[in-house]
Amino acid sequence: MKSSLVFWVEKYFYNPSLLQKLLSYLLLPLSWLYCFVMYVRFKSQTPQDFGIKIVSVGNLTVGGSGKTPLVTAFAQKEKHPAIILRGYGRASKGMIVVKDKNEILCDVNVSGDEAMIYAKKLPHATVIVSEERKIAIEKAKELGCEIIFLDDAYSKHDIKKEDILIVVPTTNSFCLPSGPYRERLWSEKDAKVLREDVDFFREVTLKDATPKMALVTAIARPQRLDKYLPDGVIAKHYFEDHHSYSKEELEKILQEDAATSLLVTYKDYVKIEGFGLPLSLLDLEVKVSIDMNEDIQ
Repeated sequence: MKSSLVFWVEKYFYNPSLLQKLLSYLLLPLSWLYCFVMYVRFKSQTPQDFGIKIVSVGNLTVGGSGKTPLVTAFAQKEKHPAIILRGYGRASKGMIVVKDKNEILCDVNVSGDEAMIYAKKLPHATVIVSEERKIAIEKAKELGCEIIFLDDAYSKHDIKKEDILIVVPTTNSFCLPSGPYRERLWSEKDAKVLREDVDFFREVTLKDATPKMALVTAIARPQRLDKYLPDGVIAKHYFEDHHSYSKEELEKILQEDAATSLLVTYKDYVKIEGFGLPLSLLDLEVKVSIDMNEDIQ
């Protein structure tokens, strides 16, 4: 289960108590130093032009922001897109083509959960995981892709790209370690900033609902799901982000809660669909309210 320390850190970053705010101020000298180092890093890098349209979608803070469904919404409108991401939580290293234009080429343990979401939701797309984005970009070009979406690559200032940033609401506006910001939106940097419920909207579909569902999820800040939960949820179980489930631990939850199914997000579903357990799917997708294709040319 998600540890109390992780919950404490999430609260510290996004909704700090009075004591947490005090700690945040005490750490400000480190935060200023960190921000300065990140700025120097940004200024010292020269963007490389790969001769292909590249769009990065991400956020400036640690934790989840909904970038996966937003990237999916953008890529659905393209003819030959590639999705490139690091592949957090995968049991592999190096560059791996998770999916070409025709088929999925590996399992979720190799790809990681987010890459498998793209592979299943975008049948026409190429999906590549790689710690080194530049190598993956060259591979995507080799495979005939016409546009590349980088999942969470704002900080890759050595790549010429368009940047789209999702605003993540927080009452703590400091950089690490005083707050959740990994980097600032530097004044010299062009980026399109999107806000949920203004520029894009979530649409939730509940599939295979049962009378007594136990929510099981391994996403960052799982309380984000609360406003989307249907009637019939009898328990909530939060695991570390990108947690690899075992069938035994999920069977135990079903038994102890006397649940008729496990309610999961798509990020959880791709990891446990083969277990043969009763699943209900809370499928969150995104609809963009403006013509982003026109805006990010």
